[in-house]
Amino acid sequence: MNMKSNNGAIAHDVEEKVSSHDYLNYMKDKQSREKQQQQQKQAAAPAPQANFIFADEKMLRIREIIKQIADANVPVLITGESGTGKEVIARMIHMSSNRKVDPFVAINCAALPPNLLESELFGFEKGAFTGAHQQHIGKFEQANGGTLLLDEVTETDQNLQAKLLRALQEQEIERIGGNGPIKVNTRIIATTNRDITRSVKDGRFRQDLFYRLYVIHLEIPPLRERPKDVEVLTRHFLKAFSIQFKGEPATLTADAMQKLLKYTWPGNVRELQNVIQRAVLMATSNTITAKEFVLEQKKVDDDLEWVKHLPIGRKMQEVETQFILETLRTHNGNRTHSAKTLGISLRTLRNKINEFNLEGLEVPQPASGKAL
Repeated sequence: MNMKSNNGAIAHDVEEKVSSHDYLNYMKDKQSREKQQQQQKQAAAPAPQANFIFADEKMLRIREIIKQIADANVPVLITGESGTGKEVIARMIHMSSNRKVDPFVAINCAALPPNLLESELFGFEKGAFTGAHQQHIGKFEQANGGTLLLDEVTETDQNLQAKLLRALQEQEIERIGGNGPIKVNTRIIATTNRDITRSVKDGRFRQDLFYRLYVIHLEIPPLRERPKDVEVLTRHFLKAFSIQFKGEPATLTADAMQKLLKYTWPGNVRELQNVIQRAVLMATSNTITAKEFVLEQKKVDDDLEWVKHLPIGRKMQEVETQFILETLRTHNGNRTHSAKTLGISLRTLRNKINEFNLEGLEVPQPASGKAL
């Protein structure tokens, strides 16, 4: 072997060892983390995932759809803003189906780097890589006969998306280092808080995988569009937390409920849960008043004359693009000042500019010629 190829082999071996070392450290800590998380869950008050609690007609329709499709062995794609209760819906589908006696397994696709995510999903054989001292069964096999939830599925990379597509189409997987395919009977439910059609258009998510997941699509409306749910969820959380922390149910004043109903809930059900929990803990009596609720409500300009000039009839994405480009022009292309005016991070603005460049749009450049 010549020096050049020998160096390449050494570099590959070092890279493999580093990757293996990272994975072994991850697996070593996993059991203790899961045990700690389980203890925390047991100590916490009932989370939104504990029950499918609703009063809004939109959620009633979703429940009816769940009843219709629960036993069908087809993928389900659940979309909606963060905190709307997508995992609650996924669990309800599982518990309403003939798979409920088998495992419900969830994995957050955004929480792991691609190499670790692949190992967690498909598993690996003993000796598959340096340090793989024993066989590891992946999530697909763990959920065999039951349901596998791919949370934030749009965060997977292209290579892994191809393997997911094959697993969905063929109902089989192959462990890393395995000798052949393994048949699995696993129902897939995927969730995302992103605009998945936009991800497909931008080439970040495979179109064929999108259509494979899009057999059944459930879009969960944000809490601000479900005022009836705000009230029923508030009473549910109030009772649960007051009993947990105070030993008896608390009451809520009318002005307190009105304050909650007027709020826009950008964090959705998760934010509502946290607000109620904090209010119960901080209240000095068993009656919760409006002052106990600390809400990060943004102030809205009372002068609504600008509404008359909104480009009604155009898509939100088009309006956003125009607004960002005009802001850049106003600041002579200065990225830092534009991001501050838009109320977004500089990184987010740069990502948007990269999207505009890919679409062939003319983006204002800084006067100095540098992306400030």
